[in-house]
Formats: sequence, C-alpha cells, structure tokens
Amino acid sequence: MKHESTSENLLGRIPLFADLPAEELDRLMSALDVVNLKSGDILFREGDLGEHLYVMVKGELEINMASDTDNELILNILKEGEYVGEMSLIMPGGRRTAGARARGDVVLLSMSRQQFQDLLHRHPELANAMVKVLSQRLDNTNVSTFRDLTEKNRQLQEAFDELKAAQAQLIEKERMERELKVAADIQMSILPDILPIHASYDFGGRILPARQVGGDFYDVFDLGNNKIGVLIGDVADKGVPSAIFMARAHALIIAEADRAMTPGEVLLMANTHITRFEKSRQFVTALYGVLDTTTGEFSYARAGHEPPLLLDSQGVVQRLPHQPGMALGLWEDIMLDENSVHLPQGSLLLMFTDGMTDCRDPQGVAFGLERLKQTLTGLDHTSAQSSCDQLLATLMNYQDGSKQDDDVTLVAVHAK
Repeated sequence: MKHESTSENLLGRIPLFADLPAEELDRLMSALDVVNLKSGDILFREGDLGEHLYVMVKGELEINMASDTDNELILNILKEGEYVGEMSLIMPGGRRTAGARARGDVVLLSMSRQQFQDLLHRHPELANAMVKVLSQRLDNTNVSTFRDLTEKNRQLQEAFDELKAAQAQLIEKERMERELKVAADIQMSILPDILPIHASYDFGGRILPARQVGGDFYDVFDLGNNKIGVLIGDVADKGVPSAIFMARAHALIIAEADRAMTPGEVLLMANTHITRFEKSRQFVTALYGVLDTTTGEFSYARAGHEPPLLLDSQGVVQRLPHQPGMALGLWEDIMLDENSVHLPQGSLLLMFTDGMTDCRDPQGVAFGLERLKQTLTGLDHTSAQSSCDQLLATLMNYQDGSKQDDDVTLVAVHAK
C-alpha cells in the first residue's frame, strides 16, 4: 500500500529530507510503500541483497551483526526519523553489511532504488546531506561498538582475552573501511557520469583522489541558450571533512549557475552562502566558466585556482593571463580574477588542480608546470577526454609508485 500525504508530512521531520519543498515531500509520501513489522520480525539479514532504503516512522529497529549467534553485536538502534539501507542503493548488487530486526511494533516507509535515483536527480543536494549522516553514523557506531566490546571483556575476562579484542578490532576496521567506501561512492556519484555532446566541442574530465575520499570536484553541464558551464574546484586538506565540504561547495555553485548569472556572480554568491553557514576554517579554490558554443568565447572567473592552459592548433601552449584571486570560504568579501578567451578550431583548454603539478617522483621532484606544458604539447589530442587520459597516465608513470599527497583533477574543452 502507499502512504497518503498529510498536512504534517512525516518526511519533513527527517533530517535527510527536511529541506525538500513541501510538494516534493507530499509526492514522496504518496509514492512510498508502508512496511509493518511485529516485535522480533527480521527486515533483512546481513549478506542479503539490498534494493530498498527504509525510513523509520514508528518504533525501534536494531541494526546488528552476527544475528542469533553468541557473537551477536548490536551496532545501533534506529528510531523515528532515521533511515537505513542507503548503502545498497549506492552500490548496485551490493549486499547488506548488517541485519535489521524490529524491537517492538515498527512502521517504515520503503523507497526503491529507482525512486532513490530519481530523487537524487531532482535534488542533488541530498548527496551532501547523506555524506554528513554517514560521517555522524560512523562516529556513533564507533562509540556503540566500543561500549559493547568493553562490556563483553568485563563479563568474559580471561575467556576471550587478547584474541577476542583482536577479532573485534578487525571487524571494526573492516566496517570502517566499508563506510569509507560508501562515502567515496557517494562522492563520485556527485561527479558527472556523461559529459555534454556538441557538434563543435567535446569535453573531458578525470579525477584521482589521494585517499578513499577527497576534496577535488569538477562538472560540465548544459546551461541552455547555446551555453555550457565548466567547473573545477579543490578543497584544502583531504579526507572525510574535505569530502563533505566539497559536496556543499559543488551543490552551491551548481545551484547559482542555474540562475544564468556571470561566472563571477556565481562564485561570489556561492562564497556568500559558504561563509554564512560554514563554521570551520576550510576553504576551496574554484574556477567556473561559461562556453558560448556559437562564438567560441569562454568567460570564466577564478577564486584562487590554478590558471588554465591553452594549447593552440600549432602545438603552442600558453598559460592564460591572470590576476590574483581569493579562495571561497575564508572571507565574506573576496576579489576574483575574471577573464575570457576565444577558443579557435583545433585548440584545447586545460583546467587542473595543483595535485597535478605538485605530484612527485620517487626522488621527491615535483612534476611541475613546465613539465605539464611540455607533456600537453606532445600529446595526441584526438579529443578532450583522450587528452585527460593521456595526461593522467603520464603523471602516474612519472610518480612510479611514490606516495600521492594530493588529489589530481583534470577538465578539458576541445574545439573540434
């Protein structure tokens, strides 16, 4: 059965959906299936294939591992307003990493994989909210797991001793790695799957995080009226905090870009939002530009980001003229570098993050800007994507197995 929408929509009290418009909440309430469980009923078991996300409406749901065995471990207790099962929707064909059992009578709303994907398509900002919840859930589960293990050690003492503690640590480590893998999958889902196709231009992009999750991002998207938006950004630092900040910055810039403002106005508005709500001292460098496909003019604004490189049809590479610019997120009033360049036929415009030039070989020598320009000149520029692929392959050969210190991201525009 479907759940009818009400004047006080239940989904509006759930943090994940709280910022959705009222009409979207009503649409979800009328579309989702209702699941009723009695105390002790199993919603799903560890290892089951997962195809649904469940939202708690009433009651309590135990999240457990090794259910109905001597080693059963209660990871979490979900209550009204919380949800479970998002991992299976992010990873097609994925299996449940834990089981779920009703504690008393339980009422849930069930969302299918297709409904979830359609909702993310309509509201990509939900990916940012989900990354936050995953991070919070990781912290909460760490505390719960520690308490359970402490209690078992107190009760069993010498019987389980060091072997049991080592086993518990291994389970915890594997669980954390799975959580980070899910966070990485969420982050990659924010990036474009397919780049725009145009008769006169083609586009390419590659990203290589230094860790499972990173702070770089890029996007290429159709703005209508023969204009295409191109975005690249680099959040300071790495890891989960940077990934969360990255998702927020990406969503804010894309939202402002849809309002058909100039690239500079888009970045200034995004900075206003970031500085208003962000409490940390993280910041992001960004370059956002708009390509007019009728004139070949690429107008762009830089917020402290690396200036792009332009390769002409004769194989000459130049670093585009630039002025100082300030990153997003540090100050309310910032100065941007705004410019434009014409892309003649056969030219290639390359945008990159500093992870490309800062990458080092086993002797500690950085790849550097000059080596990037030389490499760009010598590539077979059959397409923008091919150029990005070849540049990244060249960088990895140069790195030769040495540690990667920063994320690497490339975006290219090729005038056919």
